[in-house]
Amino acid sequence: MKPVSPEMSGLLSLTSTMVCGRIIKRNTMPAVVNVTTPNVYYFVFSNAGSQSQSNVCGRAPLNTRIVGGVDATDGSWPWQVSLHSSTYGGHFCGGSLINNEWVLTAAHCLSGVTTSSIHVYLGRKTQQEVNVHEVSRTVSSLIIHTAYSSITNDNDIALLRLSSPVTFTDYIRPVCLASQNSVFASGTSSWITGWGDILNGVSLPAPLALQETVVPVVPNIQCNFLLGAGSVTNNMMCAGYVQGGKDTCQGDSGGPMVSQLCSKWVQSGITSWGYGCADPNSPGVYTRVSQYQSWITNIIRQNLPGFVFFNPPSYCSSSSLTSTSCYGRCNEKWSLLNSCNCNSGCLINCCKDFRQRCGSKPKHTRTPQYTHSNTKSHKYSQHTTVRILGYFLHF
Repeated sequence: MKPVSPEMSGLLSLTSTMVCGRIIKRNTMPAVVNVTTPNVYYFVFSNAGSQSQSNVCGRAPLNTRIVGGVDATDGSWPWQVSLHSSTYGGHFCGGSLINNEWVLTAAHCLSGVTTSSIHVYLGRKTQQEVNVHEVSRTVSSLIIHTAYSSITNDNDIALLRLSSPVTFTDYIRPVCLASQNSVFASGTSSWITGWGDILNGVSLPAPLALQETVVPVVPNIQCNFLLGAGSVTNNMMCAGYVQGGKDTCQGDSGGPMVSQLCSKWVQSGITSWGYGCADPNSPGVYTRVSQYQSWITNIIRQNLPGFVFFNPPSYCSSSSLTSTSCYGRCNEKWSLLNSCNCNSGCLINCCKDFRQRCGSKPKHTRTPQYTHSNTKSHKYSQHTTVRILGYFLHF
């Protein structure tokens, strides 16, 4: 798999000085500001009264290697949670920690479960071995979006309140959330993680270690063409390869899809639904997190998550055509529509994205050998009591 490309690896220049995602302004009301100037980016976190979340969200100190389709290293994705329930006999869905007592997940995950039956595991790497950095919590509140439709999968989002707050460590940290009007352009590198099946109907082998892979964003108009007109609403987003081969699958529902913005990781999507697992012309569908900033804020009310405006440029600016420095050179972005659209006119290609995708020949991606399913399905774990074809993490 190809490494992630930091969509904005350069320093952010701000009048009140902020570097790569550190908070620069606090407002009494949620607000996000974006002023477009060549190679200068302005944004604020829109999380009134939640300085602690802004300072820590989206940071993964132990995420030192960037690979995909393999076991994740311990602490690589410190916001990843594993949801367990006696209803399903163990792990059934993923989720993401968004502050010290709230977890974001998919609404469809919570069908048939109660607060008393759910256990949340944080800091977990494997489902079978001892996890020395792990803590667990029960759930005190379960909140499903009132407009969630199990028929259309629209508004597939839910919140879980932990029985007690957790203490942040290098292995347990909240993720930043994409704020309202964030833009994840076609081809944006997006990481998906989970403990789901590795093929349609093929369980993750022992010791059931957390898996990670990277997929590019697919524009909604293309996704609707592939999956059926109108099936992908504005509250959803898609990611995957046209040729298939990398995706989420059963057991990954509710887990996060994240992209990197400087030193921050920002959650763009929640694993929701799709057709099969990594089938060609069947990208995965994710709940678009940026559509729910107000909903999340109104429920949590205090100690809010860190909302980050995500909209890195996708062009090679005039300054980068002549620059001899890599400072601020984070806008030479690979495009899904052209496998080597890396702005070759730039004198110096400083982005990891350019170097990784265009500096060497692309690696062959093996397409799984199984029959494509035409059944729309969610991506939570398959159990003996409930058999639902999923769509989440396939490597």
